[in-house]
Amino acid sequence: MNARTIRRLSLPVLAAVVLFSAPAAAVPLVAAPAGTVTGSEAKGVRVFKGIPYAAPPVGKLRWAPPQPALAWDGARDATRFGAACLQPKPRGPSIYGWDLPAMSEDCLSLNIWAPEDAANAPVFVWIHGGALTSGSGGDPLYDGSALAARGIVVVSINYRLGALGWLAHPALSAESVDGVSGNYGLLDQIAALQWVKRNIGAFGGSAGNVTIAGESAGALSVMYLMTAPQARGLFHKAVAQSAYMVSAPALRGALNGMVPAETQGADLAAKLGAADLAALRAMPAEEIAEKAPATGYFPFPVIDGQVVPRQLVDSFDRNEQAAVPILAGFNAGEIRSLRFLLPKPPAGVAAYEAAVRTGYGDLAGAFLARYPAKAIEESMLAATRDAMYGWTSERLVSNQAALGQGAYYYYFDHGYPAMQEWNLHAFHAAELPYVFGTAGRTPPLWPKIPDSLTERKLAGAMGDYWASFAATGIPRAKDAPDWPSYADGRGYLHFAGAPRAGRNLFPGAAALHEAVVCRRRAAGDIPWNWNVGVASPPLPPKAEGCQ
Repeated sequence: MNARTIRRLSLPVLAAVVLFSAPAAAVPLVAAPAGTVTGSEAKGVRVFKGIPYAAPPVGKLRWAPPQPALAWDGARDATRFGAACLQPKPRGPSIYGWDLPAMSEDCLSLNIWAPEDAANAPVFVWIHGGALTSGSGGDPLYDGSALAARGIVVVSINYRLGALGWLAHPALSAESVDGVSGNYGLLDQIAALQWVKRNIGAFGGSAGNVTIAGESAGALSVMYLMTAPQARGLFHKAVAQSAYMVSAPALRGALNGMVPAETQGADLAAKLGAADLAALRAMPAEEIAEKAPATGYFPFPVIDGQVVPRQLVDSFDRNEQAAVPILAGFNAGEIRSLRFLLPKPPAGVAAYEAAVRTGYGDLAGAFLARYPAKAIEESMLAATRDAMYGWTSERLVSNQAALGQGAYYYYFDHGYPAMQEWNLHAFHAAELPYVFGTAGRTPPLWPKIPDSLTERKLAGAMGDYWASFAATGIPRAKDAPDWPSYADGRGYLHFAGAPRAGRNLFPGAAALHEAVVCRRRAAGDIPWNWNVGVASPPLPPKAEGCQ
């Protein structure tokens, strides 16, 4: 209450305010190595928002590795989220869409939720999804309060998006001391983890017990962090929700059928009308973010031999990834909300079977047995899901189990009335409100989650499992089944209403898609991205080491 308000109140009203107002809660203040911040507190959780972990990437720092954050004097107000990184305006209604918050190039900030009595607590660092093009660590869906109430410190981060975060270009490589460009968003994530290592102890977290976690593009980022030499030692466990281990472009030279990243960047600059790097840097950042997608540019990590040494699948095959426990899985209806990933359906059963036989050759029989022509739509949804998210998830847990690490596999198969009404059963990202306990904070067009005992119990169990994994590397939940390790007979946990343990999810599915990827890798000129089912090019012949 300020002095002007007090002067306007009559004495009886003022007396009532003084008599019945609750005493103001103490403002949480933390003196971290990076600087002093003041936050807020509610229900035993202290919250600090919008803390910069790196300097604003503007001017010559646009398309440069992140630099140390600027120092501040006194106590910094950390009660509001920082600006989201620049991203294009939504092209139409979407269940994932929020009203865009303030956006800026000055966006490299993070947010912290910590139990008020935290001391050496486990740390859970969340990397948001959004195809490396959209999203924010401040999205209400990612509110960390419920997880923090379980005794862990939750951190969410922003990182550069779109062309501003992932552009490679010959001129950018030329000015780099390492002769490379691109991957700025991934470098941002590494800088955030370095900030956590230096500072999280002041907030009650343990720098020696950090879990990196993300969904979709956030899970893609988790895999790249697992293989990035610069990120080694900055985390100790990993969570990958709906990850996709697809092929990536090389910085220079054709690789696995992908256009070189520098060529893509030069093409984008030409389409934006920028004659050189100076002209590109002079363009308003908002214009680049808005126009780049319309040119066909798509952001993606770049194999540069530095931050990204090689294709993810090659790094994991060489056991070059971080030897850490993992929790990974996917959703039954991944593609129901991502139908743009589906190829055009064939005219009928005969056309479907003909396309599959042309694409899959000697593996066509196995493909058609699993994804039959008698149910074309469902088969196409399942095939694309399994080729991207199912294969990746099982590969991750299999690889980490082979390293002797804890590996926990899940399948999210839960539906509720509004979701079913829209034919979106267990859609992509549908597990997030259950993990974070944010059923009441979903985007405006998200199918409304009912406030029922079933939903609350499922959210309670999933929050417990995730928090337990972050704390100990073993997911456990109160009044819920033990989660079998993948090493124990390909164990997994099935989330459908109530969680239940199972063995050997979809026998043969991962092996089929592994065989396809193996042959395409051996050929060297075919990507293994979204060319699934009727969109598959003719499969190369069986190569050494492949099925």
